[in-house]
Amino acid sequence: MRWGVIVFPGSCDDQDVYDCLKHVLGQKVEFVWHRDNLQADFDCLVLPGGFSYGDYLRAGAVARFSPIMRGVVEYASRGGLVVGICNGFQILCEAGLLPGVLTRNASLQFVCRHVYLRLEETDTPFTCAGKKGQVLKLPVKHGEGCYYADPTTLERLRQNRQILFRYVDAKGRTSAAANPNGSLDDIAGVCNEGRNVFGMMPHPEDATEKILGSDDGLKIFSSIAAAGKEREKGARVG
Repeated sequence: MRWGVIVFPGSCDDQDVYDCLKHVLGQKVEFVWHRDNLQADFDCLVLPGGFSYGDYLRAGAVARFSPIMRGVVEYASRGGLVVGICNGFQILCEAGLLPGVLTRNASLQFVCRHVYLRLEETDTPFTCAGKKGQVLKLPVKHGEGCYYADPTTLERLRQNRQILFRYVDAKGRTSAAANPNGSLDDIAGVCNEGRNVFGMMPHPEDATEKILGSDDGLKIFSSIAAAGKEREKGARVG
């Protein structure tokens, strides 16, 4: 697969994503500057975490207008795989590629710690290598990670099975204590209706080797790599 990691002014997890993909998974990957036109033929685009444009106005609000985002929106409309992590998730919501919005943590404090996530759906390119109900351990590091959607949108997410991850405890149970930011319905990650755009607040790129405290993040990247191979195989047959 060929991956593109989009870099905005203020991105700080772009190198972590790059290292994970290139050195841990052996994938082809390159950085894409936010002012560039999206011209390369990528199999997956990643919007990494950080503080794009210093999170002025609100997280992701300015980056949504970066020149590269026109290409990202068009790429997603053609069915291309797009992943937004933390600030990348915020940008995708601001751009309308994902429903809902990320607001200030309920504690009004920056949260940085490991959390547990329960995998809710496996019929997506981002979760196909996992098992439904599987619990993953990943780190979070954000101040605006509280997921909110109006009641109608929230119900649509449930009906369409677009909620891919929920915050849980180590035994897979939801609780207020296990939710690090107050997200509605304990939501940690969602996809679009087309199931080709995905955003999550926890950082899988920081959990890809045992020495980091967990390698559960590999489940997400390995899922995408496996889905990419299937797409490539289907394209050859077609």
